[in-house]
Amino acid sequence: MPDALAEVEPKAAQPQRGKNTLAVEAEKGKKKSRLLRTVPASLIKFGAFQNQNRENVQAGATPPVTKKTKENLEGPCGLGCIVIPSCQRLNNFHCFLFFYSLLITSQGIVFGLVDLSIDTFEKESHLNNVENLLLSLTYDISSCLIVVFIAYYGGRGNIPRWITFSSFLVGFGSLLFAFPYFSGGNDRASVDIEGICQEMKTIKVCNKAVPSFQAKYVTSFILGQIVQGVAGMSLYILGTVFIDNSVATHSAGIYLGIMEASVVLGYSLSYVIAASLTRGTENSIFAISFDDSDEHQRQLRNWWIYFGLVSLIAWSTLIPLSCFPRSVRGTAKIKAEKRKHPHPFDGGIKDQEFRPNIKDLFATLWVLLKNPVFICLALTKASESLVFIGASEYLPVYIENQFLLKYSTATKIAGFVLLPGGGLGQLLGGIIVSTLRLSCKALMRFVMVTSVISLTFFGFVIFVHCNPIPLAGINEDYAGTGQLGNLTAPCNSHCKCSSSFYSAICGRDNIGYFSPCFAGCTQSKKLNHQQAYYNCSCIKEGLTTSDDQGDFIDARPGACDAKCYKLPLFIAFIFSTILFSVFSGIPCTLTILRIVSDNHRSLALGLTYVILRMFGTIPGPILFKMAGNTSCIFRGTEYCGKTGRCWIYNKKKMAYFMVGICSVCKVFTIFFTAIAFCLYKCLSKEDSDILSIPVKNLKVKKKGKN
Repeated sequence: MPDALAEVEPKAAQPQRGKNTLAVEAEKGKKKSRLLRTVPASLIKFGAFQNQNRENVQAGATPPVTKKTKENLEGPCGLGCIVIPSCQRLNNFHCFLFFYSLLITSQGIVFGLVDLSIDTFEKESHLNNVENLLLSLTYDISSCLIVVFIAYYGGRGNIPRWITFSSFLVGFGSLLFAFPYFSGGNDRASVDIEGICQEMKTIKVCNKAVPSFQAKYVTSFILGQIVQGVAGMSLYILGTVFIDNSVATHSAGIYLGIMEASVVLGYSLSYVIAASLTRGTENSIFAISFDDSDEHQRQLRNWWIYFGLVSLIAWSTLIPLSCFPRSVRGTAKIKAEKRKHPHPFDGGIKDQEFRPNIKDLFATLWVLLKNPVFICLALTKASESLVFIGASEYLPVYIENQFLLKYSTATKIAGFVLLPGGGLGQLLGGIIVSTLRLSCKALMRFVMVTSVISLTFFGFVIFVHCNPIPLAGINEDYAGTGQLGNLTAPCNSHCKCSSSFYSAICGRDNIGYFSPCFAGCTQSKKLNHQQAYYNCSCIKEGLTTSDDQGDFIDARPGACDAKCYKLPLFIAFIFSTILFSVFSGIPCTLTILRIVSDNHRSLALGLTYVILRMFGTIPGPILFKMAGNTSCIFRGTEYCGKTGRCWIYNKKKMAYFMVGICSVCKVFTIFFTAIAFCLYKCLSKEDSDILSIPVKNLKVKKKGKN
């Protein structure tokens, strides 16, 4: 059984009495029960050393165990005082990485489920702006407020214990998200009715959620986001530091790539598995029948099943992660090897000790803020986060409206693009830089080159869009009888139609209509599990087809065929764009870890996340929502006395805004990385010149003495 201590004092420093103590303890061990024999001899030695140190202190001797020994302690793998010898083979970094990756994958699934759930809830409940911001930004704001303290104090403590606590928080936060669905589904106060033209009818379109459910939903999701924010910062900041401590410098990129790919994997899987729960939302361009609406409400109540499964996955890692010691086997040797290669410039603070108090926390922050290379790289990560936000949140809506797909289908496509593109990009980026063993300057060159390639693919994406289809009242004027921008025309003025319910249909004249009511249709039938509309007063032209009963069909549900077959080309370009875009994630993180002192790495990553939140993830969703609102060409009104949501978008504007915002972010990435590269080159040269002067002077003095 190997020793549990990575560094042990020399034998000369051990009194002869210590050997007698070990012999007595070994003799007693033979008489102990079978259960106590499982305690490894290393723990017995450790207890003997502790007793010996107490006696030395009482005798006035200086304890031989130093602070460095405590920091580099490689303890046994066990649950508290229970140590099983057969489990010591699992006391290695690869076993830790397996459970750690499973945990962050589960949180990635939570992130995706929360985004889809909030998006569905916002559409059906019509929340005000304050509630929307609270639901979408609580995680970023809460994590931004506490990340510095977690990074500073957690980086000096037992990191596996912090990660174990995070696994509990991930599961608990997921249960908070499941609570409103488990306690009662989103039952509506009223239901949508089919919008057929009727001269005498009363339309109840206010489908606001039950107030009790809405209050539970908002409260539970805000609390859940706060809990996930605390857990996430411990996982990503301290987990990154632990990985960097436990592996060789040239291998860190591979394992960090696995970590980042696990998050993207979880997020993308949530889009795939939960896409069916988004079916039939009010943003859909396809009609919703009574049966579909009832089934959709039952599916909404099944959200808690997915959140509950994620809790089980997260809590399954609780016991395994709690068994790992402060440092896994082999960490001390790796740290000793890293000390032989000092940082390019430490500013004279490498050996400066900072105590765990508020004063030293701000002193360390000031040291990092004075590092211009670090600030530029942190801004690089912030600009990169905006690109992934656009791909994850804006991409499903863009695909749905650009290529006229169902929202569930668009969500699945977005998930399949993000899964291989984002996950594979993070993993390949880490593998490439680790295989080539790139220096800091080479890492920054790699970021700039991949960003230029990604920007080039963005330029191709802007040309892949579909032409708009004719839509009566929007870009078609009802054959000259109506006005553009007004859905009401003489042919449907008697129908008392409302724009609060969007149920697109396609007439036999190949013109789209907002709903059967605005097409003037007075009758409908279900043919082959699909509605068909008859006697539409606004549809006068086109080929007529009859059904089995001889009635002529005027319109069918859904949008008209745009005859656009560019979706595969769009997927290829957006996949390549995301792939090369996320290549820069791991190299940027590795550069930050290498340009700061070992004592400041966790706090440097924490400060990076603060900058990333302030300039990336917090303004990002707001920016893309503003871009979506600007692209809107028709917005519903009369919804519960409030301005309705956007129903129809300008496709070209959507393409220009999405590509434009992401391209600007990539330009900022190249700009900040180029500045960091130049500053690093200048500062490292200055430090090398300063360090070379004293060496030459010492040689001169020695010659003079001789």
